[in-house]
Amino acid sequence: MNSYRSYKNLPSLAGLCSMEAAMKPGLSVEACVARLKRSHYLLKRLHQIFNDRITAEPIYELKMAFSLHSHYCAEHVASLRKRVSEMREPPLGLDEIPHAALEIFCDEIRAAASTEELALGVYEKALPALKEALAKHITDTNPLVDHPSIRVCRFALLEIDEMLRFGAGCIASLVTPEIRVAAQPWLTLLDDCLAAAGGLDGAAVVVEKTLARQRSAKAYRYEPVPQRDERFPDAYNMGVNAEVFLYDEKFSPEPKTLMMFYKRLREIDVPEMMASIIAETPGKPWDYYRDMTRQLWDEARHAMMGEVGFVNLGIDWPKQVMINFTWSLALNTQLKPLERHAVLYFIEQGLMPKTGKRFEWEVGQASHNPLSALFQDYDWADEVLHARVGRDWYVKQIGDARRAVDYGDECWSKVLMNWESWRKEGKTQHRNWWPDLYTAACKNWNIQPDPVVLGYQTTYETVRADLKNLVGSA
Repeated sequence: MNSYRSYKNLPSLAGLCSMEAAMKPGLSVEACVARLKRSHYLLKRLHQIFNDRITAEPIYELKMAFSLHSHYCAEHVASLRKRVSEMREPPLGLDEIPHAALEIFCDEIRAAASTEELALGVYEKALPALKEALAKHITDTNPLVDHPSIRVCRFALLEIDEMLRFGAGCIASLVTPEIRVAAQPWLTLLDDCLAAAGGLDGAAVVVEKTLARQRSAKAYRYEPVPQRDERFPDAYNMGVNAEVFLYDEKFSPEPKTLMMFYKRLREIDVPEMMASIIAETPGKPWDYYRDMTRQLWDEARHAMMGEVGFVNLGIDWPKQVMINFTWSLALNTQLKPLERHAVLYFIEQGLMPKTGKRFEWEVGQASHNPLSALFQDYDWADEVLHARVGRDWYVKQIGDARRAVDYGDECWSKVLMNWESWRKEGKTQHRNWWPDLYTAACKNWNIQPDPVVLGYQTTYETVRADLKNLVGSA
């Protein structure tokens, strides 16, 4: 070996590694698959954990992060499933639990008693264990023969590091010393689960432990009712109909930008609703969960576009824009998962004609607000993708494209928004917050408010978001 040279001393072995490294024994196919399956299991469970907490997590920033992190996990689950399928493994056994202690580990984190506990379990225990397992796989395996696995691990580690950085920031902000001390017995249980499994990858010495379930002693129950933090003080407010304003030709593009930022930020409720579909629809191929989670993350991105738009204009949105959760609340509590998907697809189809996303993009271009134009450009592109997701998974299940649209309309029409009941119960007065928002924007634009725009007061009491008139308020 000492005398071997590549042609003209060119980098050998495609630059992957040295000749010496390529000669090390590394992992067998069996050992490689066993390790990858364990990482696959944890990623799959983390996808479930992130997804199932989106709706019930009140903190907006965490809703958005959980949407992103569930998307990352879904993508890496798909990559690992593909890699395992390439390695002489029929049947693949990818839905099997690799070790009972790992099941307890994941069940406990899923059932974390608080946001702070969840952050500790995910970002200080689960993701570090995953990072260690994937890094060790890269170290232990032969870099030439198992390069496809190394590539999968390396790409996953990039986004795991990103998640860990976010998690460290969350823990620093949310977890007090008192919370950490109170959680210590539970955190010790998580450590014991990993020790009893021989580490996540099973390569460590197994330490015998008595594992008594704590948080997961009671069966986990998905919470479908959306929760919001204190920046959403009037979450039942349906007092400003954005769509009627947006499509009214007498209003100019500049104030319409405000309504589009409102519509984008209001899309917080789409991840809240889509998470419930994913959580309550078992037994689908993994590509279903991957596609649905991608769309869920896109909708979270759209909400953050609205947030950025308002911040860019100097708008204090928690005080001046009443973002509601009435759509996700109604769909999650009144419809079955397939019916929710039907409503989602019906709305998406309404966004495809010229009066939909193209129109919003044209308004953004005409508004002299570069961010609005940019956001609507990508929002439109995303919705085209989402329509494809709907065709692939919802329409195929229904069996007929026309029936799929009609069924979505039927499902949405039977949803009761309880407009008058919410008012009588004191949950909201459906206050018209538009004049204050528009006045604040005009101040930042250094213009006088247009009296006609300022006087806008159409609500959602009798006109749905797709401009369909309702028979009456519930």
